[in-house]
Amino acid sequence: MVKETGYYDILGVKPGVTSDEIKRAYRKLALKYHPDKNPSEGERFKLISQAYEVLSDPKKRDLYDQGGEQAIKEGGLSGGGFSSPMDIFDMFFGGGGRMNRERRGKNVVHQLSVSLEDLYNGTTRKLALQKNVICDKCKGYGGKKGAVEKCPTCKGRGMQVIVQQIGPGMVQQIQTVCPDCKGQGERINPRDRCTTCSGNKVVREKKILEIHIDKGEVVKHGDLKCVYNEGMPTYKNPLEKGSLIIQFLVVFPEKNWLPMERLPLLEALLPPREDVTITDEMDQVDLVEFDPRERPHHRHTEAYEEDEEGPRAGVQCQTS
Repeated sequence: MVKETGYYDILGVKPGVTSDEIKRAYRKLALKYHPDKNPSEGERFKLISQAYEVLSDPKKRDLYDQGGEQAIKEGGLSGGGFSSPMDIFDMFFGGGGRMNRERRGKNVVHQLSVSLEDLYNGTTRKLALQKNVICDKCKGYGGKKGAVEKCPTCKGRGMQVIVQQIGPGMVQQIQTVCPDCKGQGERINPRDRCTTCSGNKVVREKKILEIHIDKGEVVKHGDLKCVYNEGMPTYKNPLEKGSLIIQFLVVFPEKNWLPMERLPLLEALLPPREDVTITDEMDQVDLVEFDPRERPHHRHTEAYEEDEEGPRAGVQCQTS
């Protein structure tokens, strides 16, 4: 039986939740109320960070469950205060601190198609992500330390120059990738290669990500969202990764997908139409379907015709 539920209420979870559920709740709220996205929600972002700092630590959480927020203030936190909300955010999403953001790897962009029905009702989509990541066993070296040596074939250049004779007294120079080191300029003895990546320094990683679209959330065609720390890793530092950028492609319904008698129901959900005042200076025209592949049936003429009557004067030959 917990004494207080204030921190649980801030994260929108019940006292008996697991640590993974607390992380998911913090992730969702921190992204939603981050000052960069909602400048007016700074205080709420601070409370979310404080609640997560306490509930994510087993010792602090146990202390809070027994004595509430007062027990935390009296000795639950070392140093007598909470950590910076931005530092908690950076540590959670793998930023490693604001000073190290420039060291992250490249971003990865994936397109995700959703329908208007999915955006209105809310949905969860699974995104299968495959990427090359630095081998954790050899830390990207490809083998034991000291086992990497300069390729003796290309002298570390990664390229080879081959001289071919194409005729009597005629030779041709061809530059190709070194077949021994495959352009790396270095090689590893097969006996010393990493057994996990076989000397390739990277391994193929597959991960399934769940993309949650909240009910009623406005997502326009081409909108971009991102998942922190799921992009490409940094060389020799696999813990530093870029962002996975997701671009939404909204699939609009086909023509006449909704019966005419049900259109008023859809119109009631949309913003009201703007009133247009029709004046005498306006011309009313018909808007019809257009196919650019069809050629017009009328004859092409110049945009401006001369006002003079009769045949138009042209260039004539002088006669004697």
